[in-house]
Amino acid sequence: MFQIDALSRQPVYEQITQQLEYFILTDIFREGEQIPSVRNVAMEHSVNPRTILKAYSDLDRRGVIQSVPGKGYFVCKDAKQRLTETHLAKLSQLTEMLRDMALAGVPKESVLACVEAAYEKQEQGGNEA
Repeated sequence: MFQIDALSRQPVYEQITQQLEYFILTDIFREGEQIPSVRNVAMEHSVNPRTILKAYSDLDRRGVIQSVPGKGYFVCKDAKQRLTETHLAKLSQLTEMLRDMALAGVPKESVLACVEAAYEKQEQGGNEA
């Protein structure tokens, strides 16, 4: 299920976190559904269980998944909404970045083409997790 790149500069726990967010946003995991256990993910990918637990704990703290003692982790009821709100909050960062790009002379058409390409790829089922 997970695609772990051991050679990536991105830490493994961040790769897992991002992929779980993607799986929830794309309804691969739906609310109330159990996600793979820490033990199974660790064994399947030869990753320290603490690394998996770090990713799961972060998502648990943010209210995206929840731990049910003795049973595992499950997707929270409003997980998709919480993730969407998190991404909407990033719009201010995007605005700052766009201001910097405009100041640097990046043509508006290039930025708009980039936005269009990203949305088009997603609409066609692009799954860059």
